[in-house]
Amino acid sequence: MRNIGGAAEDARRWLAEVGVTQVREGVWASDETSVEEPLTANDVAHTWTSVVLEDPDLDATGRLRLALGLLDLLDDYWVTCEIRFAVVAAQDLRAELLWDAYRRRLEASESPEPVTYSLWVDWFEDRGTVEVAFAEVLGNDIEELRTEDRLHALTQDPLFRRAQRVLEISGPVPWPLKHPVYQAVVEVPALHPALFQGLLSSYHDFHGDLEPHAAHALLQRLDLPPGIEGLAQLRAVLQAGHRNHYRAPDAWRATAPSSSP
Repeated sequence: MRNIGGAAEDARRWLAEVGVTQVREGVWASDETSVEEPLTANDVAHTWTSVVLEDPDLDATGRLRLALGLLDLLDDYWVTCEIRFAVVAAQDLRAELLWDAYRRRLEASESPEPVTYSLWVDWFEDRGTVEVAFAEVLGNDIEELRTEDRLHALTQDPLFRRAQRVLEISGPVPWPLKHPVYQAVVEVPALHPALFQGLLSSYHDFHGDLEPHAAHALLQRLDLPPGIEGLAQLRAVLQAGHRNHYRAPDAWRATAPSSSP
């Protein structure tokens, strides 16, 4: 659980005002439930996130900030779903508060699993939202990635952590959007394993997207640990011109090392 800018405590107070309190880690109770029927964080997220986002006593910014506090407090994917519904419905895809919050969570030392999952299966798979989402969480920082002090980025660097996490889930992002970012990342050796995972998911994800020859050229430039799983197979399918596992499901299997003596 994070508490970025005290937002989680604001959300906790808001929940208390409507009769919802935390009993212990992951366990909640409300005035409408008994001790024998505790609520999970997911229960609270499903019931109250939409209410927060419609609170008539708050303006649009206040509602979004409070919902982000719920995300910190509950650490539940459904909160991100409700936030996305509200942002899309308001036609405010470039909501500055949202993307600033997502970037900070992606840069935190703790794994922001609800945020990365939301980006992967919701924002990146939707062709109506992927361009803005990918730009906001990574694409706009291409020049920053190319600066001299980033070429030898360390894992404790916030931008490194954000780039690593976004690259690993970038499979569904259309190739024309992510190719320039991938080209910039090639210059940062510490990010090569994450870029490899991005290329691998670009091939294996159902909605994955890549251009085989350009992807193969990038793959050839990566400095990766010896014996990394899937490297030889990915190189082979890209050389053969395959774009996606689901378009040619037998291609990957055909490149697998033989198990026979």
